[in-house]
Amino acid sequence: MPMLKVRGEDFHIRIDGDESAPVLLLSNSLGTNLSMWDPQIPEWSRHFRVVRYDSRGHGLSPAPDEPYSIAMLADDALAILDALGIDKAHWCGLSKGGMVGQWLATHHGGRLGRVVLANTAAHMGPPELWDGRIRTVRTQGMSVLVQPTLERWFTPEFRETAKETVAKVSEMLATTPPLGYANCCGAIRDMDQRETIRAVRNPVLVVIGQRDPATPPAAGHEIADAIPGAQRIELAAAHLSNLEQPKAFGRAVTDFLKG
Repeated sequence: MPMLKVRGEDFHIRIDGDESAPVLLLSNSLGTNLSMWDPQIPEWSRHFRVVRYDSRGHGLSPAPDEPYSIAMLADDALAILDALGIDKAHWCGLSKGGMVGQWLATHHGGRLGRVVLANTAAHMGPPELWDGRIRTVRTQGMSVLVQPTLERWFTPEFRETAKETVAKVSEMLATTPPLGYANCCGAIRDMDQRETIRAVRNPVLVVIGQRDPATPPAAGHEIADAIPGAQRIELAAAHLSNLEQPKAFGRAVTDFLKG
């Protein structure tokens, strides 16, 4: 599992695909790690040089106990590209990864090609919800959040029929560094990109889970309505749509990125 030195910190990354192919950078959701993209890698690596990383506070990447922001998480992504000598990449981020993608497309659109924003939102309130979650994880750790999170992330029928996938996600949640999770919650709490994303000019695909209670369909449509020319697709899934509908998700992203 390679580690990449980025501005003095070690980030966990993985690269698949031909070095000469267009680069696709993947960014994970809150409470997961780079393995959340495993179902899509066989297809995407046929077309792209796929770079994925554990975002700050997650997996094997650094999880310092200090305030995080969406801008800081976006700077991490840019620094990873710089460390790899990559000038420009397509982007696919889900949930928190989609929030980082919005910031990058707004402020550093020239570093990105096509942008996929999946199961995400431009603003997530109320602050009290996030403050409560931060207190919980700081005092009780991650274990207390696992079951209610799984219930938000997957439909009941998927939880019943795809127990192996659900178990893997449960393990990701349980092993996420509590302080990293808490500080990422603070970044999401403080985020409001509803107006700034109107400046995005990259081609954008918004992926929406029809049964997503975490970032409801209205949140996805709000993003698509704000970004000029943005495309949108709805999948029969809850929050982690790339895991609940892996083939449909992978195909939609491939088609969009290949233009």
